[in-house]
Amino acid sequence: MHDSLSLPWQAFALAALGFSGVAAFGFAPETTLETVVTHSVVRALPAPAPLAEDGETGVFWREERVQRGDTIGSLLARAAVDDPVALTFLRVNASARPLYRLQPGRPVRVATDEEGRLIALRFIAGGGDLLEVARQGDTFAAHSAPPTMETRLTLRGGEIRSSLFSAADDVGLPDAITLALSDVFAGDIDFYHDLRQGDRFSVLYETRYVDGEAVDVGRIVAAEFVNQGIAHRAFLWQAPDGSEGYYAEDGKSTRKAFLLSPMEFSRITSGFTAARFNPFLQTMRAHRGIDFAAPMGTSIRTTGDGVVTFAGEQNGYGNVIMIQHTGDYSTVYAHLSRFATMAKTGAHVRQGDTIGYVGQTGWATGPHLHYEFRIGGEPRNPLAVDLPTALPVVADDRPAFMSAIAPLVAELQVAHAAPGSRIAASD
Repeated sequence: MHDSLSLPWQAFALAALGFSGVAAFGFAPETTLETVVTHSVVRALPAPAPLAEDGETGVFWREERVQRGDTIGSLLARAAVDDPVALTFLRVNASARPLYRLQPGRPVRVATDEEGRLIALRFIAGGGDLLEVARQGDTFAAHSAPPTMETRLTLRGGEIRSSLFSAADDVGLPDAITLALSDVFAGDIDFYHDLRQGDRFSVLYETRYVDGEAVDVGRIVAAEFVNQGIAHRAFLWQAPDGSEGYYAEDGKSTRKAFLLSPMEFSRITSGFTAARFNPFLQTMRAHRGIDFAAPMGTSIRTTGDGVVTFAGEQNGYGNVIMIQHTGDYSTVYAHLSRFATMAKTGAHVRQGDTIGYVGQTGWATGPHLHYEFRIGGEPRNPLAVDLPTALPVVADDRPAFMSAIAPLVAELQVAHAAPGSRIAASD
Protein backbone atom coordinates (compact mmCIF):
# COMPACT_ATOMS: atom_id res chain seq x y z
CA MET A 1 0.00 0.00 0.00
CA HIS A 2 1.32 3.45 -0.89
CA ASP A 3 0.06 6.26 1.30
CA SER A 4 0.75 9.89 0.54
CA LEU A 5 0.97 12.92 2.83
CA SER A 6 0.60 16.44 1.44
CA LEU A 7 2.20 19.42 3.16
CA PRO A 8 2.47 23.11 2.24
CA TRP A 9 4.91 24.06 -0.52
CA GLN A 10 7.61 25.10 1.97
CA ALA A 11 7.64 21.73 3.70
CA PHE A 12 7.17 19.60 0.55
CA ALA A 13 4.59 16.84 0.37
CA LEU A 14 5.87 13.32 0.81
CA ALA A 15 4.25 10.21 -0.50
CA ALA A 16 5.44 6.93 0.98
CA LEU A 17 7.76 5.54 -1.64
CA GLY A 18 7.04 2.04 -2.87
CA PHE A 19 10.23 0.52 -4.18
CA SER A 20 8.64 -2.35 -6.00
CA GLY A 21 10.52 -3.87 -8.88
CA VAL A 22 9.53 -3.36 -12.47
CA ALA A 23 10.79 -5.08 -15.64
CA ALA A 24 12.17 -3.07 -18.41
CA PHE A 25 11.42 -3.12 -22.08
CA GLY A 26 13.36 -5.94 -23.72
CA PHE A 27 14.22 -8.50 -21.04
CA ALA A 28 16.43 -11.43 -21.92
CA PRO A 29 14.57 -14.72 -22.51
CA GLU A 30 13.65 -16.77 -19.44
CA THR A 31 13.93 -13.75 -17.15
CA THR A 32 11.94 -14.36 -13.96
CA LEU A 33 10.17 -11.68 -11.95
CA GLU A 34 10.56 -11.85 -8.20
CA THR A 35 7.82 -11.07 -5.73
CA VAL A 36 7.32 -7.34 -5.33
CA VAL A 37 8.99 -5.99 -2.17
CA THR A 38 8.10 -2.59 -0.80
CA HIS A 39 9.89 -0.42 1.75
CA SER A 40 8.31 2.40 3.74
CA VAL A 41 10.24 5.59 4.28
CA VAL A 42 9.20 7.35 7.50
CA ARG A 43 9.99 10.97 8.32
CA ALA A 44 9.30 12.86 11.53
CA LEU A 45 6.83 15.65 10.82
CA PRO A 46 5.34 18.29 13.14
CA ALA A 47 1.82 17.56 14.30
CA PRO A 48 -0.79 19.63 12.45
CA ALA A 49 -2.59 22.39 14.30
CA PRO A 50 -6.23 21.73 15.27
CA LEU A 51 -8.63 22.58 12.47
CA ALA A 52 -10.08 26.05 12.79
CA GLU A 53 -12.31 27.94 10.39
CA ASP A 54 -12.29 31.71 10.63
CA GLY A 55 -11.83 31.56 14.38
CA GLU A 56 -15.26 30.03 14.93
CA THR A 57 -15.89 27.95 18.06
CA GLY A 58 -18.46 25.21 18.33
CA VAL A 59 -18.30 24.64 14.57
CA PHE A 60 -17.41 21.18 13.33
CA TRP A 61 -16.12 20.52 9.82
CA ARG A 62 -16.24 17.14 8.18
CA GLU A 63 -15.81 15.82 4.67
CA GLU A 64 -18.08 13.35 2.95
CA ARG A 65 -17.52 11.62 -0.39
CA VAL A 66 -20.44 11.41 -2.77
CA GLN A 67 -21.61 7.81 -3.09
CA ARG A 68 -23.48 6.26 -5.98
CA GLY A 69 -27.19 6.97 -5.63
CA ASP A 70 -26.69 9.83 -3.16
CA THR A 71 -29.17 12.66 -2.87
CA ILE A 72 -28.53 15.98 -1.14
CA GLY A 73 -30.56 14.70 1.79
CA SER A 74 -28.68 11.40 2.19
CA LEU A 75 -25.32 13.11 1.83
CA LEU A 76 -26.08 15.70 4.51
CA ALA A 77 -27.55 13.04 6.77
CA ARG A 78 -24.21 11.21 6.77
CA ALA A 79 -22.58 14.52 7.62
CA ALA A 80 -24.81 14.73 10.73
CA VAL A 81 -26.79 17.70 9.41
CA ASP A 82 -30.22 18.05 11.09
CA ASP A 83 -31.55 21.24 9.52
CA PRO A 84 -34.86 21.24 7.54
CA VAL A 85 -34.44 24.94 6.70
CA ALA A 86 -31.06 24.27 5.09
CA LEU A 87 -32.44 21.34 3.09
CA THR A 88 -35.28 23.47 1.77
CA PHE A 89 -32.87 26.21 0.72
CA LEU A 90 -30.58 23.76 -1.10
CA ARG A 91 -33.53 22.23 -2.95
CA VAL A 92 -35.15 25.42 -4.17
CA ASN A 93 -32.34 27.99 -4.54
CA ALA A 94 -31.05 28.26 -8.10
CA SER A 95 -27.51 29.09 -6.94
CA ALA A 96 -27.30 25.69 -5.25
CA ARG A 97 -28.22 23.77 -8.42
CA PRO A 98 -24.69 22.31 -8.91
CA LEU A 99 -25.37 20.13 -5.87
CA TYR A 100 -28.01 18.28 -7.89
CA ARG A 101 -25.27 16.96 -10.22
CA LEU A 102 -23.48 14.90 -7.63
CA GLN A 103 -20.67 12.76 -9.04
CA PRO A 104 -19.52 9.70 -7.07
CA GLY A 105 -16.15 10.23 -5.42
CA ARG A 106 -16.35 14.03 -5.24
CA PRO A 107 -15.81 15.50 -1.74
CA VAL A 108 -18.27 17.80 -0.02
CA ARG A 109 -17.10 19.72 3.05
CA VAL A 110 -19.79 20.50 5.60
CA ALA A 111 -19.72 22.60 8.79
CA THR A 112 -22.34 22.17 11.51
CA ASP A 113 -22.86 23.55 14.97
CA GLU A 114 -23.41 21.51 18.12
CA GLU A 115 -27.11 21.19 17.32
CA GLY A 116 -26.52 19.80 13.82
CA ARG A 117 -27.53 23.00 12.02
CA LEU A 118 -25.77 23.65 8.71
CA ILE A 119 -23.27 26.50 9.04
CA ALA A 120 -21.45 26.20 5.73
CA LEU A 121 -20.96 23.88 2.77
CA ARG A 122 -18.23 23.76 0.11
CA PHE A 123 -18.34 21.74 -3.08
CA ILE A 124 -16.26 21.80 -6.27
CA ALA A 125 -18.76 21.68 -9.13
CA GLY A 126 -18.21 19.81 -12.39
CA GLY A 127 -17.11 22.99 -14.17
CA GLY A 128 -14.36 23.57 -11.62
CA ASP A 129 -15.98 26.43 -9.71
CA LEU A 130 -16.19 26.30 -5.94
CA LEU A 131 -19.78 26.44 -4.64
CA GLU A 132 -20.05 27.91 -1.14
CA VAL A 133 -23.20 27.97 0.96
CA ALA A 134 -23.11 29.93 4.23
CA ARG A 135 -25.62 30.57 6.98
CA GLN A 136 -26.44 34.21 7.62
CA GLY A 137 -28.58 34.23 10.74
CA ASP A 138 -31.75 32.32 9.89
CA THR A 139 -31.16 32.46 6.11
CA PHE A 140 -28.57 31.16 3.68
CA ALA A 141 -26.57 32.58 0.78
CA ALA A 142 -24.91 30.61 -2.02
CA HIS A 143 -22.43 31.67 -4.65
CA SER A 144 -19.98 30.09 -7.06
CA ALA A 145 -16.59 31.46 -8.08
CA PRO A 146 -13.29 30.23 -9.48
CA PRO A 147 -11.49 28.64 -6.53
CA THR A 148 -8.24 29.73 -4.98
CA MET A 149 -5.66 27.14 -5.91
CA GLU A 150 -2.89 26.06 -3.57
CA THR A 151 0.25 24.39 -4.89
CA ARG A 152 2.09 21.76 -2.86
CA LEU A 153 4.89 19.35 -3.70
CA THR A 154 4.51 15.59 -3.81
CA LEU A 155 7.39 13.10 -3.82
CA ARG A 156 6.92 9.60 -5.22
CA GLY A 157 9.34 6.92 -6.28
CA GLY A 158 9.33 3.41 -7.65
CA GLU A 159 11.34 0.65 -9.25
CA ILE A 160 11.02 -0.82 -12.73
CA ARG A 161 9.75 -4.37 -13.07
CA SER A 162 7.77 -4.48 -16.31
CA SER A 163 7.44 -0.94 -17.69
CA LEU A 164 7.68 2.68 -16.66
CA PHE A 165 3.91 3.09 -16.68
CA SER A 166 3.39 -0.04 -14.60
CA ALA A 167 5.88 1.21 -12.02
CA ALA A 168 4.24 4.62 -12.00
CA ASP A 169 0.80 3.09 -11.49
CA ASP A 170 2.12 1.03 -8.58
CA VAL A 171 3.03 4.20 -6.65
CA GLY A 172 0.13 6.36 -7.82
CA LEU A 173 2.13 8.62 -10.11
CA PRO A 174 -0.23 10.54 -12.45
CA ASP A 175 0.10 9.75 -16.16
CA ALA A 176 0.88 13.40 -16.96
CA ILE A 177 3.87 13.30 -14.61
CA THR A 178 5.03 9.95 -16.00
CA LEU A 179 5.07 11.41 -19.52
CA ALA A 180 6.84 14.54 -18.26
CA LEU A 181 9.43 12.36 -16.49
CA SER A 182 10.24 10.52 -19.72
CA ASP A 183 10.49 13.87 -21.49
CA VAL A 184 12.87 15.36 -18.88
CA PHE A 185 15.35 12.51 -19.39
CA ALA A 186 14.65 11.90 -23.09
CA GLY A 187 18.10 13.20 -24.03
CA ASP A 188 19.86 10.58 -21.88
CA ILE A 189 17.51 7.59 -21.77
CA ASP A 190 15.62 5.82 -24.53
CA PHE A 191 12.59 4.69 -22.53
CA TYR A 192 11.78 1.90 -24.96
CA HIS A 193 15.19 0.28 -25.30
CA ASP A 194 17.31 1.38 -22.31
CA LEU A 195 15.18 0.43 -19.30
CA ARG A 196 16.24 -2.52 -17.17
CA GLN A 197 14.71 -4.42 -14.27
CA GLY A 198 15.84 -2.71 -11.08
CA ASP A 199 16.05 0.80 -12.57
CA ARG A 200 14.62 3.33 -10.09
CA PHE A 201 13.07 6.75 -10.19
CA SER A 202 11.99 9.43 -7.74
CA VAL A 203 10.14 12.56 -8.76
CA LEU A 204 9.13 15.71 -6.89
CA TYR A 205 6.25 17.45 -8.64
CA GLU A 206 3.62 20.12 -8.14
CA THR A 207 0.11 19.13 -7.08
CA ARG A 208 -2.64 21.74 -7.17
CA TYR A 209 -5.31 21.72 -4.49
CA VAL A 210 -8.66 23.43 -4.16
CA ASP A 211 -10.21 23.45 -0.70
CA GLY A 212 -7.94 20.59 0.32
CA GLU A 213 -8.77 18.43 -2.72
CA ALA A 214 -6.09 17.52 -5.27
CA VAL A 215 -7.45 18.67 -8.64
CA ASP A 216 -4.47 18.85 -10.98
CA VAL A 217 -0.74 18.38 -11.31
CA GLY A 218 1.83 20.90 -12.51
CA ARG A 219 5.52 20.75 -13.30
CA ILE A 220 8.24 18.37 -12.21
CA VAL A 221 10.47 20.31 -9.82
CA ALA A 222 13.18 17.69 -9.32
CA ALA A 223 13.69 14.12 -10.48
CA GLU A 224 16.16 11.29 -10.46
CA PHE A 225 16.24 8.25 -12.74
CA VAL A 226 18.76 5.48 -12.07
CA ASN A 227 19.21 3.66 -15.37
CA GLN A 228 21.58 0.67 -15.55
CA GLY A 229 23.32 1.87 -12.37
CA ILE A 230 23.84 5.45 -13.55
CA ALA A 231 21.95 8.19 -11.70
CA HIS A 232 20.57 11.01 -13.83
CA ARG A 233 19.22 14.01 -11.93
CA ALA A 234 17.32 17.05 -13.14
CA PHE A 235 16.20 20.22 -11.35
CA LEU A 236 13.83 22.88 -12.60
CA TRP A 237 15.53 26.28 -12.59
CA GLN A 238 14.11 29.64 -13.57
CA ALA A 239 16.80 32.12 -14.57
CA PRO A 240 16.52 35.82 -13.68
CA ASP A 241 15.39 36.53 -17.24
CA GLY A 242 12.35 34.25 -16.69
CA SER A 243 13.53 31.34 -18.86
CA GLU A 244 13.11 27.84 -17.41
CA GLY A 245 14.87 24.57 -17.96
CA TYR A 246 16.10 21.39 -16.31
CA TYR A 247 19.70 21.17 -15.16
CA ALA A 248 21.94 18.66 -13.43
CA GLU A 249 23.59 19.44 -10.08
CA ASP A 250 26.67 20.82 -11.86
CA GLY A 251 24.54 23.32 -13.77
CA LYS A 252 24.71 21.53 -17.11
CA SER A 253 21.48 21.39 -19.06
CA THR A 254 19.80 17.98 -19.09
CA ARG A 255 18.23 18.90 -22.39
CA LYS A 256 20.15 17.68 -25.38
CA ALA A 257 19.90 19.68 -28.57
CA PHE A 258 18.30 16.51 -30.01
CA LEU A 259 16.07 13.81 -28.55
CA LEU A 260 17.22 10.23 -28.89
CA SER A 261 13.96 9.17 -30.52
CA PRO A 262 11.35 10.94 -32.68
CA MET A 263 8.60 8.99 -30.90
CA GLU A 264 7.94 8.51 -27.20
CA PHE A 265 7.49 4.74 -27.39
CA SER A 266 8.35 2.61 -30.42
CA ARG A 267 10.71 -0.12 -31.51
CA ILE A 268 13.57 -0.16 -33.99
CA THR A 269 13.09 -2.56 -36.90
CA SER A 270 16.05 -1.49 -39.04
CA GLY A 271 19.24 0.17 -37.90
CA PHE A 272 21.86 2.32 -39.59
CA THR A 273 23.97 0.09 -41.83
CA ALA A 274 26.05 0.11 -44.98
CA ALA A 275 24.14 -2.86 -46.40
CA ARG A 276 20.80 -4.49 -45.71
CA PHE A 277 18.13 -6.25 -47.75
CA ASN A 278 15.52 -3.72 -48.86
CA PRO A 279 12.13 -5.47 -48.69
CA PHE A 280 10.55 -3.03 -51.14
CA LEU A 281 13.27 -3.09 -53.83
CA GLN A 282 14.23 -6.72 -53.11
CA THR A 283 17.93 -5.88 -53.22
CA MET A 284 20.86 -5.11 -50.91
CA ARG A 285 21.25 -1.38 -50.23
CA ALA A 286 22.72 0.91 -47.61
CA HIS A 287 20.26 2.05 -44.96
CA ARG A 288 21.27 5.55 -43.86
CA GLY A 289 18.69 5.97 -41.13
CA ILE A 290 16.72 4.28 -38.37
CA ASP A 291 13.31 2.67 -38.90
CA PHE A 292 10.87 2.90 -35.98
CA ALA A 293 7.84 0.59 -36.13
CA ALA A 294 4.63 2.00 -34.68
CA PRO A 295 0.89 1.79 -35.38
CA MET A 296 -0.54 3.87 -38.22
CA GLY A 297 -1.23 7.42 -37.04
CA THR A 298 1.25 7.45 -34.13
CA SER A 299 2.49 10.98 -33.42
CA ILE A 300 5.97 11.91 -34.65
CA ARG A 301 7.91 14.67 -32.88
CA THR A 302 10.79 16.77 -34.09
CA THR A 303 13.96 15.84 -32.23
CA GLY A 304 15.34 19.39 -32.14
CA ASP A 305 14.56 23.06 -32.68
CA GLY A 306 14.75 24.16 -36.29
CA VAL A 307 13.08 25.31 -39.50
CA VAL A 308 11.10 23.07 -41.86
CA THR A 309 12.89 23.16 -45.21
CA PHE A 310 10.59 20.69 -46.96
CA ALA A 311 7.19 19.15 -46.23
CA GLY A 312 5.65 17.16 -49.06
CA GLU A 313 6.00 14.04 -51.19
CA GLN A 314 9.40 12.93 -52.45
CA ASN A 315 10.19 9.67 -54.29
CA GLY A 316 10.82 6.70 -52.01
CA TYR A 317 10.42 8.82 -48.89
CA GLY A 318 6.71 9.28 -49.60
CA ASN A 319 5.38 12.03 -47.37
CA VAL A 320 8.51 13.49 -45.81
CA ILE A 321 9.54 16.39 -43.58
CA MET A 322 13.07 17.81 -43.59
CA ILE A 323 14.22 20.15 -40.82
CA GLN A 324 17.35 22.32 -40.67
CA HIS A 325 18.72 22.78 -37.17
CA THR A 326 21.47 24.97 -35.74
CA GLY A 327 24.81 24.66 -37.52
CA ASP A 328 25.28 21.69 -39.83
CA TYR A 329 22.58 19.50 -38.27
CA SER A 330 19.43 18.41 -40.12
CA THR A 331 16.86 15.62 -39.73
CA VAL A 332 14.49 13.72 -42.03
CA TYR A 333 11.14 12.07 -41.19
CA ALA A 334 9.74 9.83 -43.95
CA HIS A 335 6.77 7.61 -44.91
CA LEU A 336 4.27 9.81 -43.01
CA SER A 337 0.54 9.22 -43.38
CA ARG A 338 -0.14 12.94 -42.99
CA PHE A 339 1.41 16.18 -41.75
CA ALA A 340 0.58 18.14 -38.62
CA THR A 341 -0.94 21.56 -39.28
CA MET A 342 2.19 23.38 -38.14
CA ALA A 343 4.54 21.37 -40.38
CA LYS A 344 4.77 23.68 -43.38
CA THR A 345 7.85 24.72 -45.34
CA GLY A 346 9.45 27.68 -43.58
CA ALA A 347 7.78 27.01 -40.23
CA HIS A 348 9.84 27.21 -37.04
CA VAL A 349 9.47 24.15 -34.82
CA ARG A 350 10.62 23.38 -31.31
CA GLN A 351 11.96 20.14 -29.91
CA GLY A 352 9.08 17.77 -29.11
CA ASP A 353 6.53 19.44 -31.40
CA THR A 354 4.26 16.98 -33.23
CA ILE A 355 5.04 17.39 -36.93
CA GLY A 356 3.34 14.36 -38.49
CA TYR A 357 1.98 10.86 -38.08
CA VAL A 358 3.27 7.37 -38.87
CA GLY A 359 2.24 6.03 -42.25
CA GLN A 360 3.21 3.73 -45.12
CA THR A 361 3.82 6.10 -48.02
CA GLY A 362 6.66 5.87 -50.53
CA TRP A 363 8.83 2.76 -50.54
CA ALA A 364 7.40 1.30 -47.33
CA THR A 365 6.07 -2.23 -46.88
CA GLY A 366 4.44 -1.51 -43.52
CA PRO A 367 3.65 1.36 -41.13
CA HIS A 368 6.84 2.85 -39.75
CA LEU A 369 8.94 6.01 -39.54
CA HIS A 370 12.22 6.30 -41.40
CA TYR A 371 14.37 8.80 -39.44
CA GLU A 372 17.67 10.29 -40.61
CA PHE A 373 20.15 12.43 -38.71
CA ARG A 374 22.54 14.40 -40.91
CA ILE A 375 25.66 16.45 -40.23
CA GLY A 376 26.79 18.63 -43.09
CA GLY A 377 24.28 16.87 -45.32
CA GLU A 378 25.80 13.43 -44.64
CA PRO A 379 23.63 10.82 -42.86
CA ARG A 380 25.03 9.73 -39.48
CA ASN A 381 23.89 7.09 -37.02
CA PRO A 382 21.78 9.02 -34.46
CA LEU A 383 22.30 6.27 -31.88
CA ALA A 384 26.10 6.53 -32.07
CA VAL A 385 26.87 10.20 -32.70
CA ASP A 386 27.61 12.52 -29.74
CA LEU A 387 24.66 14.87 -29.50
CA PRO A 388 25.27 18.50 -28.48
CA THR A 389 23.67 19.80 -25.28
CA ALA A 390 21.81 23.01 -24.55
CA LEU A 391 23.56 25.88 -22.73
CA PRO A 392 24.32 25.43 -19.00
CA VAL A 393 23.39 27.77 -16.14
CA VAL A 394 25.44 30.92 -16.67
CA ALA A 395 28.32 31.49 -14.26
CA ASP A 396 26.74 34.56 -12.61
CA ASP A 397 23.62 32.55 -11.75
CA ARG A 398 25.44 29.47 -10.47
CA PRO A 399 25.41 30.43 -6.73
CA ALA A 400 21.67 31.15 -6.80
CA PHE A 401 21.08 27.88 -8.68
CA MET A 402 23.04 25.81 -6.15
CA SER A 403 21.17 27.44 -3.26
CA ALA A 404 17.80 26.80 -4.91
CA ILE A 405 18.38 23.09 -5.58
CA ALA A 406 19.96 22.24 -2.19
CA PRO A 407 16.60 21.44 -0.49
CA LEU A 408 15.47 19.54 -3.59
CA VAL A 409 18.57 17.35 -3.43
CA ALA A 410 17.67 16.57 0.19
CA GLU A 411 14.15 15.57 -0.83
CA LEU A 412 15.41 13.19 -3.51
CA GLN A 413 17.73 11.62 -0.93
CA VAL A 414 14.63 10.41 0.94
CA ALA A 415 14.20 7.88 -1.86
CA HIS A 416 17.56 6.37 -0.94
CA ALA A 417 16.41 5.52 2.58
CA ALA A 418 15.27 2.11 1.35
CA PRO A 419 17.90 -0.57 2.01
CA GLY A 420 20.14 -1.84 -0.76
CA SER A 421 20.43 1.43 -2.73
CA ARG A 422 23.67 1.54 -4.68
CA ILE A 423 23.88 4.35 -7.21
CA ALA A 424 26.75 5.30 -9.47
CA ALA A 425 27.23 8.99 -10.20
CA SER A 426 26.42 10.09 -13.72
CA ASP A 427 28.82 12.10 -15.85
